[in-house]
Amino acid sequence: MRKVIVSMNVTLDGFMAGANGTLDWHFPFWNEEMTEYMTAQLQTADTILLGRLSYQVMADYWPHAAAQPLLTPAQSCFATQMNSFTKIVFSRTLHKASWQHTRIIRSHIKQQMLELKRQPGRDMVLLGSISIVQLFIRLGLIDEYRLWVHPVTVKQGTPLFRNNHHKTALQFLKAKSFSNGMVVLYYRCLPQQMPDNLYVVS
Repeated sequence: MRKVIVSMNVTLDGFMAGANGTLDWHFPFWNEEMTEYMTAQLQTADTILLGRLSYQVMADYWPHAAAQPLLTPAQSCFATQMNSFTKIVFSRTLHKASWQHTRIIRSHIKQQMLELKRQPGRDMVLLGSISIVQLFIRLGLIDEYRLWVHPVTVKQGTPLFRNNHHKTALQFLKAKSFSNGMVVLYYRCLPQQMPDNLYVVS
């Protein structure tokens, strides 16, 4: 069965975004080493899941990014992945999708996602899209977290597990560190099991 993987930038104190939705705290840390690693991660996927706002930002950029002359090999590969993968955007207000290989889901999200999981194909990766991450948490649709932890604190903003009223067991899988102090933490979501190497969030 295909997995739904949340790949999310978070601060050391657990926020997905700073006050007023700011994301400027993670741009200074992103480098070529991380782009290469992200590109390798996406080799196991073929679908990107997005909310409307994240989709519109990416749709304005990525279709033109591959033509930029100064891209590194890793950046060029990442641009190709973004454009060639299936994009699924969750929105009631987006009426037309201009980015190629895009499908809009407007309702019955849990039922449609469970059907997509059963279909043949590679994994589905949820990038950014804070409101969709929190919706998927409530619906129990997430199979794995890949948390890109930045060595910075913002003290206030949007926490990853905001308004999560159900306890979820997260089994630690592995970690990957980078020379700039960034760490990617991998967790498998096991809501009904309690293995030894787990963390419980509520």
